[in-house]
Amino acid sequence: MKATFIVNDYVLIWNLLFQASISETIYKLKQKLWETYKVEYNAIFKDKESIMKDYKNFIPNDDTIYNIVLAKKEYEKIKKQTEKYRIEIMRIWDKHMKETDFLYKEMIRLKTKDYTFFVVNKELNIIDIPYKNRLIIGREIDKKEPLKILFSMNMKIINDNVKKYSEEEEKFKKAILELAVYNEYATRITNRSCYQSGSPSLLSLKRWLYPYWLMYLGIPKEEFSTYMMRDKIVFDERKYAYEKELKKMNIEEFIDFCIRNQRYIVREK
Repeated sequence: MKATFIVNDYVLIWNLLFQASISETIYKLKQKLWETYKVEYNAIFKDKESIMKDYKNFIPNDDTIYNIVLAKKEYEKIKKQTEKYRIEIMRIWDKHMKETDFLYKEMIRLKTKDYTFFVVNKELNIIDIPYKNRLIIGREIDKKEPLKILFSMNMKIINDNVKKYSEEEEKFKKAILELAVYNEYATRITNRSCYQSGSPSLLSLKRWLYPYWLMYLGIPKEEFSTYMMRDKIVFDERKYAYEKELKKMNIEEFIDFCIRNQRYIVREK
């Protein structure tokens, strides 16, 4: 999957206008625009979908609001900050491209189209996919754990590409995607086991899924003990028949398998 990172004026301005205010200056600007150009302000709310569909050729029906914001020094400052932030995210993404390719080709195994990442100001605290193959990212990079943003972006993309399930079945999807992204992918990047990471509410289910997850990854049964020691997840391998077909499935087929066989997989005492 190829990723392109861009800063687009229309996307950035739209989010500054319709997301929570990132500063007192922006708050006051929004208030003034609303008081002076209420009709125009309301009208551009609908622009988001049009921008996302064809950002290269987007022309607003009324560019009054956009032009006012573009002319502000505060916007110039915000855009410079955003460009700097774009470079920071790109560095993280590019540094781990090999592991990310492995994630999509060897773990997810779905045809994933190239994505355009619209970088907005990190103070907006947003990660969203408003349109197919378009991701808006504006979230602080954790100085202690900078990889968190990489995991969040990939989780968002993969979740968007995997079909939806019923409310009861969705927990299997969430647990398996965590095994892929927050656990195995993170382990490969950091060179240490990350299998205790993720949602506490899914930890028990992930432990039940773990033997089948190893089969899905194509781990030979004789190597199970090595992985159990690595990830600190113990199970009695003698009680599990090795499902050879799992390593031929994609992530959706594996989720479906686990849902169909949940009464055998979840072996509550």
